[in-house]
Amino acid sequence: MKGIAEVININEFPIFQIGFSFILFFAYLLVKKFLFKVVLKRTLAHNFDETRSTYIKKAVRVGLLIILMVLVAIVWDVSFKGLSVYIASILTVVGVGFFANWSMISNITASVILFFFFPFKIGSKVRINDGDNSVEGIVLGVSLFSIKIQREDGKEIYFPNNLAIQKSIIDLSEKNN
Repeated sequence: MKGIAEVININEFPIFQIGFSFILFFAYLLVKKFLFKVVLKRTLAHNFDETRSTYIKKAVRVGLLIILMVLVAIVWDVSFKGLSVYIASILTVVGVGFFANWSMISNITASVILFFFFPFKIGSKVRINDGDNSVEGIVLGVSLFSIKIQREDGKEIYFPNNLAIQKSIIDLSEKNN
């Protein structure tokens, strides 16, 4: 007696792949919604600027989409043997680009870390201790790449995020003293 899988021939009817792809897509939506709520709670709890949370949401969305694409490719049994030449070429170009722009990637990663673990806000007075290059002033903005600080003399300084997480940051705002 033949089994149902043999009778239907699952390879001809990709019901499993379609169904599991939908499940993965809905899981992606649920995880994204959950993580966006975490970012929103963090933003509201520390009164962060909305643009700061927008950057983090974009990074979360891109990361989750990459994971989704890999999982869907596994479900559909995409042959990576045929794609290996293209993947190797793309990874080579991307690798050279990342090597040339490693500071951009480290700044984006540092921006995410600063968002979750350094609760200074726009308008906070901070000091970033960096030996002779220490910076003190009012935080005007935090982007994916740098913290914009206005010194007491009025000059604006952009301090790279990847350097900021390596240094001690002291919140000098009156409410924290």
